[in-house]
Amino acid sequence: MTTTTEPTARPRTHKRVPAAPNRARKNPTRKRGPGSYAVIAAVTVFVLAFLSPFAIILVNSFKTGADYRANGSLSLPEQWNWSVIGDVWERVEFTQKLINSIQISLGVVLIAVVLALFNAYAIGIGRVRWRTAFLVFFLGVNVLPQEGLVYPIYYLFKEMGLYDGKLGYTILVGITYSAFGTYLLSSVFSSFPKELIEAASLDGAGRWTILWRIVLPMSWPTLSVMCVFFFVWSWNEFLYPLVLLISNDNQTVPLGLSVLQGQYSSDPTSMSAAALLGVIPMIVFFLIFQRSLTRGLTAGAVK
Repeated sequence: MTTTTEPTARPRTHKRVPAAPNRARKNPTRKRGPGSYAVIAAVTVFVLAFLSPFAIILVNSFKTGADYRANGSLSLPEQWNWSVIGDVWERVEFTQKLINSIQISLGVVLIAVVLALFNAYAIGIGRVRWRTAFLVFFLGVNVLPQEGLVYPIYYLFKEMGLYDGKLGYTILVGITYSAFGTYLLSSVFSSFPKELIEAASLDGAGRWTILWRIVLPMSWPTLSVMCVFFFVWSWNEFLYPLVLLISNDNQTVPLGLSVLQGQYSSDPTSMSAAALLGVIPMIVFFLIFQRSLTRGLTAGAVK
């Protein structure tokens, strides 16, 4: 008896398809031409020219008077004198001036932004009558020079009892800055999507709800830029506080630092220290709000 053995089934082998060769595209680095090097050199020169005054102020803020007279303003201090800044701080009562500037600048920002928001909402979205005439009026307020307004404002403050008061000065500057904010926000609100407002109105939202729930959140990048600009402008104001804030307890930082310059005498080291004290708060402010400023400037459209 013969037995037949069946051939064992061979396992099926799947042929692997060879992978396509990975042809990575090579991105050759572009060679910089003479134009690129010229641009880099121009930017470097511009940055150095921009920073050189700050470096000179920083160096002279820690010099003694004898060191400054012997070696000039461009040399490094022979011995770093840290007492110059302390002396200037006490002479000008910088703590009080700093508090006054912060209070006034924050008040100006609050008044200017709120007024500009309401005005622009009425003009840009509400479409009030004589819209063009209002925009021309606000533009004219921005064009008028301060020197032409100081005289009537001085007598107006005298009659109203607001002279030499931080409250009256804050209201004045806030209303003045709101004209620019109104003109800026009106152009932004004029291109605001009408579909969102119509949809909110159909859902029963009133004007205040539309303003606070829809318009304000979507306009926050522009408002943040306005807040930064208004704070810096108010901090650097000199003519209005010079005329309207005469008492030492109400003066701001620029006025307090100006007392170091006399008609027949000056102390360069003290003035450099005073300038350094005046610019440090602005540097700190920009470092804190630089992201908000960058986002506001790069916000090109309302999504």
